[in-house]
Amino acid sequence: QVQLVESGGGLVQAGGSLRLSCAASGGTVSSYAMGWFRHTPEKERVFVAAITQTGGGTYYGDFVKGRFTISRDNGKNTVYLQMNSLQPEDTAVYYCAAAFRVHLGIRKSDYDYWGQGTQVTVSS
Repeated sequence: QVQLVESGGGLVQAGGSLRLSCAASGGTVSSYAMGWFRHTPEKERVFVAAITQTGGGTYYGDFVKGRFTISRDNGKNTVYLQMNSLQPEDTAVYYCAAAFRVHLGIRKSDYDYWGQGTQVTVSS
């Protein structure tokens, strides 16, 4: 089994930046396609970004494209989400996920393993 642990969340003012990290254990990041989702009490868990096993392809939700960047460092067994120009609407719990059945996942059902989430709060 694979365990994923997110970190890097916190409180930031509108217009600021955060870099989230997802560290994997019990497996290697290089063996999985990876993704990020976010969830609030008002909304269901929605897709944010995804990256292929090799890192050669990425895909983003329309609402974050141009502001967020997903990347992976297989040597460190870690996936990152760089978030710039953050807005209050980005406030959510952000979850890292790993998939072994697809090359690139954009749906919750594509993913096999999930982290516990990290809170991101953006103030006005």
